[in-house]
Amino acid sequence: LIMAKFALRVILAGAGAACAVFWTQRNGFKAHTRPSTAKWDSNWDHRVESKENEKEGAENVKRGTSRHILLIRHGNYERNAAGEKVLTTAGRWQAALTGQRLRHLNHPYSVIYHSTMPRAVETADLIHGTLPDTPLVSCDLLREGAPAIPDPPVSHWTPKPHEFFSDGARIEAAFRKYFYRSPPEQKHDSFEIIVCHANVIRYFVCRALQLPPEAWLRFNIGHCSVTAVTIRPNGDVSVSALGNTGHLPPDLVTFY
Repeated sequence: LIMAKFALRVILAGAGAACAVFWTQRNGFKAHTRPSTAKWDSNWDHRVESKENEKEGAENVKRGTSRHILLIRHGNYERNAAGEKVLTTAGRWQAALTGQRLRHLNHPYSVIYHSTMPRAVETADLIHGTLPDTPLVSCDLLREGAPAIPDPPVSHWTPKPHEFFSDGARIEAAFRKYFYRSPPEQKHDSFEIIVCHANVIRYFVCRALQLPPEAWLRFNIGHCSVTAVTIRPNGDVSVSALGNTGHLPPDLVTFY
């Protein structure tokens, strides 16, 4: 009797699996399991110009000389009497704690780049307070904007076409300025901090991973979150943290 019950279960399980496969194929869901036909472009930054460059890059791979970019979104903000978007008390706490987190990671940071918008400037200044020996450099290219027309579109955020046209070119220029593999002369890993904005960071991540740029609005990141991108000397790119807020207490995790 026990063997008969076991055999019946096996038969039913097999029949169920067969039905599931038939239903999946019939309804076209099999297509979702197919690998993308898009191939990774290992020379996406156009830094490999010759066989000699490839040879030097291979030496860098052996040495493990990668570039690590830590993208920090500014802190929580509000509008002041003048209409400027400035940090709230919570935003200042977020920035201070993020600075402590970066210091505790104990990386040899070479620079802190930041957007010139007030909320990013304030955030960068507070982070710099815990990393006083790291140069602070402002950059207009990192200002917030509309990087690409999102797909799917959203009804609550509809910039004009000319805004996408101008902002998109600027933010793409920022990506090309800061994202590239280590040069042949680099002997050790480098660590750079970029303090900017949610739209800019999400666009950077899509571009770095060679995902469709219009996908940038499909995910969100919190205030003073940490997104870590590593660029290998052979052109491979990986993201080890995306919008990480683990260094903040729950009451200081904010998005809007």
